[in-house]
Amino acid sequence: MDGSSKEALIEEAPPEYTASPRLPCVPHQLKCLLIVVVVVVLLVVVVVAFLLLGLHLTETHAETVLRMTIHGLGSEGAPQHLSMSKKERIGTFAVADGLNSSAVVVYDYGKLLVSYRSWLHRVCYITRVAKDSIPGLDAVTEVFQRRQGERKDGAEPLADRSILGTTANVLCSTVPVYWT
Repeated sequence: MDGSSKEALIEEAPPEYTASPRLPCVPHQLKCLLIVVVVVVLLVVVVVAFLLLGLHLTETHAETVLRMTIHGLGSEGAPQHLSMSKKERIGTFAVADGLNSSAVVVYDYGKLLVSYRSWLHRVCYITRVAKDSIPGLDAVTEVFQRRQGERKDGAEPLADRSILGTTANVLCSTVPVYWT
């Protein structure tokens, strides 16, 4: 071997390597605290998700609402829409009230009340019904519409609305309520 090649190798300095930058040192206690916080947040998110899912399923099963269209005999007359709530024990009908107007009839089977609100007139009517003889929709609608036509201005509106169910209270919330 030639000495000059050895000298060439010795004269070249080895390349300089720099250490990779390190993250600042995080204390062990802080690491443990961060891990605990992340685990708790994940557990809370999972629990809330399961609670919301359970609430949705419970509400879906508890409040079965049936919507259907009822036609008169032989498909005569305008269709009437019915919504029933098993939870509240009510039936809500949308019926015609003259030309270009509709009304809502609410049968509250729990309180044995029937409520009527015409969108044409700014008033609600309610009546009590017997458990054994609940009148049909046509009869109720006729009575309420007749009462609406002969309304006396001296009649006092219902002062205590607590006897009404939730649906009737919402339906008649902005108008006076009269007994029929």
